[in-house]
Amino acid sequence: MIDELRAMAVFAKTAECGSFRMAAKELHLSPSVVSHHISQLERRLGVALLYRSTRRLSLTDHGTRLFAAARQMLAAAETGLNEIKQTQEEASGKLRLTLPSMLANHPVTRHIAAFANRYTRVSLDINYSDHPQDLIRDSIDLAIRIGPLKDSSLKSRKLFDMPRALVASTSFLQRQSKLKKPEDLTHWDWIGLSTRSGRKDLQHPKRGVLSIEIKPRISADSMEAVYQLCLAGLGLCTPPMFMVEKDIQEGQLAMVSPPWHPPSLGVYAVWPPNASYNQLAMRLVAFMIDQIESSQAG
Repeated sequence: MIDELRAMAVFAKTAECGSFRMAAKELHLSPSVVSHHISQLERRLGVALLYRSTRRLSLTDHGTRLFAAARQMLAAAETGLNEIKQTQEEASGKLRLTLPSMLANHPVTRHIAAFANRYTRVSLDINYSDHPQDLIRDSIDLAIRIGPLKDSSLKSRKLFDMPRALVASTSFLQRQSKLKKPEDLTHWDWIGLSTRSGRKDLQHPKRGVLSIEIKPRISADSMEAVYQLCLAGLGLCTPPMFMVEKDIQEGQLAMVSPPWHPPSLGVYAVWPPNASYNQLAMRLVAFMIDQIESSQAG
């Protein structure tokens, strides 16, 4: 079918120009290639479309009818292409996004909101979930992901680093014996994120990285839930700093074993490998990076 459509486009241009040579020039093809496409089309249809001599050509009755249909086809295709081009230039259309649920209260959501306010003809379908979506299967235009990226076939751009904190509620810490060394934390109660492994890395500004094994007594599939369970005094957790800094200031949570702390996690924009840099997703990525850099500069 694709070959036939290509041949119809070549035939329509030839009939419009009135010669193989002129059509070839318009299409940036050789006259022999133009002739080949038309001959192939005639063989497939089993009819003559053009009568040609060394100097001129004319349409047969079948050719006249096919030319009319081909012009309608090309006009419809051109209209569709122009609409897509206009959509890209004017930033209009629909974007499907997915983000971890913890980012609902993060500045990245405000950056997305600012994008929506700037480009009012863009509609957004946003999925907030701690269960990673399959971008290809679920037709996702853009994902925001935290931590190491597993699927190397996807394209990505780092947006920023997200600091984390090792915290527990003050009521929980009052029930614990004095911590002698950070390795002892492996025996404390932990609240784990079920989508992460049972290993925790802690880093020290002078002593490097320490990796400890943990067996969470309680696990949850949402960082927001992990954070709330930590507030309730059920154990240690390592949430993003932005979630807990107010509770630390107010004394409900406390940093555990400073200056040891969990390493920051990279936050990435991720998109399918064949996305064009002119698409809305790329415009949103560029917009967020500009917003992030502006906020850091300020």
